[in-house]
Amino acid sequence: MIPGVDPRLLEKWEPVIGLEVHAQLATESKMFCRCRRIYGAPPNTHTCPVCLAYPGALPVLNAQAVEFAIRMGQAVGCQIRSLTTFARKNYFYPDLPKGYQISQYDEPICEHGQLSFYLEDGSMSTVGITRIHMEEDAGKTIHGVKNESYVDFNRCGTPLIEIVSEPDIRSPHEARRYLERLKQTLEYTAVSQADMEKGNLRCDANISIRPRGSQTLGTRTEMKNLNSFRGVERGLTYEINRQIQVLESGGTVTLCTLNWDEATGETQIMRTKEEAHDYRYFPEPDLVPLLIDPQRVAAIKASLPELPAALERRFTEQYGLRSQDVEILARTRQLAAYYEAVVQAGVAPTDAAQWILGEVLRVLNEEHQEIQDFPLKPAALAELIQATTQGTINRNTGKNVFDKMLKEGLSVTEIVERDQLAQVSDTAALEDTVRQVLAGSPKELGRYRGGEAKLFGYFMGQVMAATKGQGDPQVVRSLLQQILDES
Repeated sequence: MIPGVDPRLLEKWEPVIGLEVHAQLATESKMFCRCRRIYGAPPNTHTCPVCLAYPGALPVLNAQAVEFAIRMGQAVGCQIRSLTTFARKNYFYPDLPKGYQISQYDEPICEHGQLSFYLEDGSMSTVGITRIHMEEDAGKTIHGVKNESYVDFNRCGTPLIEIVSEPDIRSPHEARRYLERLKQTLEYTAVSQADMEKGNLRCDANISIRPRGSQTLGTRTEMKNLNSFRGVERGLTYEINRQIQVLESGGTVTLCTLNWDEATGETQIMRTKEEAHDYRYFPEPDLVPLLIDPQRVAAIKASLPELPAALERRFTEQYGLRSQDVEILARTRQLAAYYEAVVQAGVAPTDAAQWILGEVLRVLNEEHQEIQDFPLKPAALAELIQATTQGTINRNTGKNVFDKMLKEGLSVTEIVERDQLAQVSDTAALEDTVRQVLAGSPKELGRYRGGEAKLFGYFMGQVMAATKGQGDPQVVRSLLQQILDES
């Protein structure tokens, strides 16, 4: 099923999708020069003769960029070439000062990998990765007012890897899940910040339609400007629908490159086959072939962190968590580490998950924060959770204490003692409160004993209000039931 596409037509036609993902590498400097790689700097302030293509300026390969490419290749099970070369990809555009882009062509550094992930129905999907190759980024053209355009060359020479998938994807949702897992893997390995809003991660898609059951690929189109997970899903759905309608009406799909417009929810033709680029690849004469030391590759593989799929599996098995909760907790390495630190401080795994998925993520969303910026340390949250599970305070009071800890920077003990929030579990005192509440609600009591059992919740609320929320709910519930059942 693809929401937005007639399911009867999907019984006849099958989408075939492959993604090409560009990820900026998290190096300090650019690919072939020592200019700093900084996002958001004033235009044209991080450039030099190399990235501006001055005559006679020669590129020098960034060793960390090579290591990051190998690191990502190992994370997705690629084979690493022992010898890899660079090529010139020739095309003219104002933000490409050399008139060509240094890339890789027939000898990419990584080949033949795969990436596995779960779909929403719990099934596992595996998408093959054809290749990962290194290249440099172009600059940025800025279109202003009065029909004027400007070029910022700060981004020129920023190191990229391009991750090219096999055409194994069969739905927009699967494409989104693949891209989400790819982003997660880039972040876990610290290869890229993978921030789509900052252009660290950019996605193009190749889409074709074929009769279901056929092994022959149809004519494909390429979609560009898919700059968000939602955009990928919407754009692919639109193009699948469009191609099916063309074929259903007896037409043929034209080989072309399309631009996705997020605002209008439609595509626009950028160029057709006749206008397609002939990149005229040829070997880069200013860079020698790169020999990759197998021992270095082994050392990089050994240094990989626990990857998302393995961490999710361990959390499920070790902590007994639900798969949907694990997926959220493992979304970033930092959130997963925070969760484990709370558990290791002596909190039951399910209690830690409940608080983090509830209160912690609520605050992070409201404040637009990342977990690494969250002011409450794992030990402090663990102390609060223990106070609720041990009966010092109840859960509702715990939420109030949580908010005060964030605002005031005080500990659980300090807030509970200062505000006299300790939970009341004294049976005699609570019994008196229950009887007073019932005595003050004769009409409701009569209706309850007349068969309106739902009024039990009303009495619970009244008793908890009378104790200012400090009554032990379990004790209150037991006493209330016992007294209401009295003849």
